Amino acid sequence: MWLYSILLLCSISVPLVLSFDKKLQFYKQWRYTIPSILIVAVFYILADIYLTKLGVWGFDSRYHLNIMLAKLPVEEWLFFLFIPYACIFLHESMVLYFPGLKLNLTWTRRLVVFLLLMAAVVVAFNFDKIYTAYIFSLVILALLFSLVDKTSLISSYFISFLLILIPFIIVNAILTGSFFQHQVVWYNDHENMGIRILTIPVEDVGYAFSLVLFNLLLIPQLKKFF
Repeated sequence: MWLYSILLLCSISVPLVLSFDKKLQFYKQWRYTIPSILIVAVFYILADIYLTKLGVWGFDSRYHLNIMLAKLPVEEWLFFLFIPYACIFLHESMVLYFPGLKLNLTWTRRLVVFLLLMAAVVVAFNFDKIYTAYIFSLVILALLFSLVDKTSLISSYFISFLLILIPFIIVNAILTGSFFQHQVVWYNDHENMGIRILTIPVEDVGYAFSLVLFNLLLIPQLKKFF
């Protein structure tokens, strides 16, 4: 069953088609969006390979194509290309059509500091749990970078991420077994906090948050070269 492949194709198809919308014209941003996605993907995929080797998570061969690269299904590699693209597209669409939909600078700073403190506490009390410590360390790093970002895109990202969470929860719920007897992706609960949203480890929210934020922060830097 090609469930993982089908989910990825469904995730990318609509954003890809709408990239040619006359008003948004997102395809014109490909020259720096695609390099950003590839650069960030390298780091996440390397960590993915290592964490899979450690047994932090794994994949049910009944639900992917069984084309393996470095012991990861090819779909897992494509995940880091297709999902960030779809999320960046959603963010840019919201910014274009609702430019005023963002937090003011004061509340943005307060929220960043609050999340930094919360993430630091989570890491400190779960340092023995590989997935939890890894994810919230990424969140801390992404938030620290956002503090020195001159574009202040984090102000609008806090809002757009709420939109991104809708398809994220749907896709991840399917991948982690909410609607099927077996899980496409399984997690070792000894390496996470064991808190689930449906069947999704709560750490996955931080995973998505940092993955997309790193891309959004890198894109303005790449614009300087293209």
